[in-house]
Amino acid sequence: MSEKIVPGPLQECGASVQEAVCINTKKIFDSCRDQDCIEDLRFYPVLCGQDIINNAISVKSAKAELLHVYTDVEPINFNRGFYTVDLRYFYRVILQVCCGCARPTEVEGLCVFDKRVILFGSEGGAKVFTSDTCLNGMDISSIEKSNLPTAVVEAVDPIVLDTKLVDACEHRCCDCDISEIPSCICDCFGSELCGNDQGKRVFITLGQFSIVRLERDTQLLIPTYSYCVPDKECTCGCGCGADPCELFRSIAFPVDEFFPPNAVEKKCDYESAKCSCCCSKR
Repeated sequence: MSEKIVPGPLQECGASVQEAVCINTKKIFDSCRDQDCIEDLRFYPVLCGQDIINNAISVKSAKAELLHVYTDVEPINFNRGFYTVDLRYFYRVILQVCCGCARPTEVEGLCVFDKRVILFGSEGGAKVFTSDTCLNGMDISSIEKSNLPTAVVEAVDPIVLDTKLVDACEHRCCDCDISEIPSCICDCFGSELCGNDQGKRVFITLGQFSIVRLERDTQLLIPTYSYCVPDKECTCGCGCGADPCELFRSIAFPVDEFFPPNAVEKKCDYESAKCSCCCSKR
């Protein structure tokens, strides 16, 4: 039976590994990925944009941006080690609104999406105290921390799949209360958001790729090879009194600019459905 490895120099693990070191890091206990097709999210325009939408003949999306994802972790009763992760996605969407033969007008607004996932995050009953200082306070936030796992969300900007312009009389269940939107999200827009039920409404369908995981602080014993000492010298850029002609000679000749290629390689982009075939062959 092999002996237990403890922190310190290692003699029998080869010359490349020098010692075993105990570190404190985030360990991922569980994770999941999603490809959500979010149908009929209500679009909440800025105040000046609602009048434009009321006179609209048609709308189409210009772009959508993920502003923030709010996360909340709660333990599940009678299922030890598992947690619910409630997520709320906030999107800034810019629409092109057509009101006739004139040029389309851009209107920005907010869309909100809620979802819940269940992940394993293990258990921890120890109370955590740190010596981190707060320069402008009494270190209240570091006196005691709850031992819940930390939820981490990785997401890209969504793909706008569809937009619908409907009358106000057509109610849908995906409406949310504008008063519940955090002020930091409202500040991302040029003016106040409009949640009025009068006039026409716009509903948007988004495609969202995301990864959700639960992490905990843990102590791990890992092998080390050496200290990470940079071997690259710091430079000051293209200036610093260097000979400009010498710098120009170091640039490779742009052959492709003079001799066009026989075929153009398509860029694999998740927003392009036509390139899905080339991405799948990798």
